[in-house]
Amino acid sequence: MPQYCAANFCSNRRTVDVRTRGITFHKFPKDKDMRKKWEASLQRERFTASNSSVLCSEHFKREDFDRTGQIVRLRDGAIPSIFSFPADLQRPEKSRMTVTSIKVEPCLSVASQDTTETCTSQPQPQPNDDHGYALPASLTAVTAKLKEALARVESLEREKKNAMAREKRAKTTVQSLLGDLSDKKLINKKLRERLELYSDLQLDFLENQGHEYSKEHREFALTLHLHSPKAYKYLRDTGKLPLPHPHTLQRWLE
Repeated sequence: MPQYCAANFCSNRRTVDVRTRGITFHKFPKDKDMRKKWEASLQRERFTASNSSVLCSEHFKREDFDRTGQIVRLRDGAIPSIFSFPADLQRPEKSRMTVTSIKVEPCLSVASQDTTETCTSQPQPQPNDDHGYALPASLTAVTAKLKEALARVESLEREKKNAMAREKRAKTTVQSLLGDLSDKKLINKKLRERLELYSDLQLDFLENQGHEYSKEHREFALTLHLHSPKAYKYLRDTGKLPLPHPHTLQRWLE
């Protein structure tokens, strides 16, 4: 079942279509303090993240990501900060005290000291200075919309960069990888010929580990690991091909 982003008012879920838009998904931190900070940033009442809870990349700033490797990762200490909350959740209403209310307080104080005395001073009408600084509701809404639009622009820029990176990785073919393994003498001629049967595999699909591997992808991974564990480890360690962990292969064989 596809995983949904845990953020309120976010409909992104981990699917192939969403992935092609450059959106990635990230699990909540295992560190308790960091996990609480993530949970608090969502502003979801009584929400507690599970081990499978995820947030999509649209709720993080560009500088929160490390894109130097093949796989997009969050930097240590990154906290989600981009959300589209309704206006009544974005800014708590401040208590407003007028000049009139300030003048009434001394009267109440005197009355509490001596109940026989009465407060005779009458407050004069005073302008409510607070009105001069309060933003109109319409302006507040426009500001919220502007922030939302800017966040969307940043998201589109990330999508563009991710799309260009995917296009570059898509050019990596089975043939080129096998050539690299042969040059490093990690596979012999016989194994190379056998693996060339999978020349039409879409290697970029293997990056999406949240989905099931096809029969052909499984066969390719199992064959390579069975006949040359060193070659398999080389591709995983260098990040040239995000192959599944050997433990996953073992489960496939059970």
